[in-house]
Amino acid sequence: MMLGTVVLGVVLTACAADTSAPAKSDAAAKETTVQVRLLDENGELGPVTTVPKVIKTDAEWRKQLTPDQYKIARAKGTEQAFCGVLLDQKKPGVYYCVCCDLPLFEAGTKFHSGTGWPSFYAPIAAENVITHKDLSYGMERSEIVCARCEAHLGHVFDDGPAPTGLRYCLNSASLVFKEKK
Repeated sequence: MMLGTVVLGVVLTACAADTSAPAKSDAAAKETTVQVRLLDENGELGPVTTVPKVIKTDAEWRKQLTPDQYKIARAKGTEQAFCGVLLDQKKPGVYYCVCCDLPLFEAGTKFHSGTGWPSFYAPIAAENVITHKDLSYGMERSEIVCARCEAHLGHVFDDGPAPTGLRYCLNSASLVFKEKK
């Protein structure tokens, strides 16, 4: 039986347990679910919650995203500096993953880094982003991806402001901004 839950406009589906089939191992369960923090109906950060990972075929991602969004979020591209539509966004609100609508960064943590990309000193919740070592282009960097769908967001560097000293340098094409009313 399929069960559906709507979280911020995204329908999450999960299968009810089939008592005739063997139980999934913990490793198998970790491959299909992830622990994240969502925003409630008041825009407040909720507790850590286990949700299904968003897994789609390449064709499904191409159908959902614009060519630029696909190139950056799914193919790990980088938009040109000073060209992203969210670079100069200064309104209060939340930045969500363009692929799965997971809340990622609050406008209050955004700062002007001078690098040409939207920059933040902290994610909305540590659980909502994952860091991977990126050795591309002869450099060692830390790539950040969305925890729920593994969309490429950008990179994190240790040259940011207080209180974290971090600079989450993001691609506008990987994000959707929702203004706080």
